[in-house]
Amino acid sequence: MLRLHRTDTTNEHFRLLVTELDEELSVRNGESNAFYMQFNKLDGIKHAVVIDYNNIPVGCGAIKHYDSEAMEVKRMYVLPAYRGKGLAQMVLQELERWTLELNYSACILETGLMQPEAIALYKNCNYTIIPNYGPYKGDEKSVCFRKELNSDKPE
Repeated sequence: MLRLHRTDTTNEHFRLLVTELDEELSVRNGESNAFYMQFNKLDGIKHAVVIDYNNIPVGCGAIKHYDSEAMEVKRMYVLPAYRGKGLAQMVLQELERWTLELNYSACILETGLMQPEAIALYKNCNYTIIPNYGPYKGDEKSVCFRKELNSDKPE
């Protein structure tokens, strides 16, 4: 049985999943990891989602204020044994709903070229590649995305 629940970054299960995410990113990013980790701190993140499968926390994601229009998607992760089941998409959709409830109209995010699964997820969820923003400007290993959430609503 699947269960999504909203929480914050003090949630023990969210923190454990993020620790596993950081370990995986350390391997994938290699020497570049220190650069990215400075932007992945939990400071300022008030909205997190954890997905449980049969009462086991298996995935997470979060959103953080970016500007007056957009929330930034952060800390998306699903345990390797649970990938390919649509769980990341479920977490992302919940974060998008929450973004709309908070009166923002878009989500933005950054991922890396070393994460092709993440790039495929965001493309499949109708995110559009945009010029790298903020600290990722000029970083050739980063890919940034944006999705206008109101455009998904029927008129």
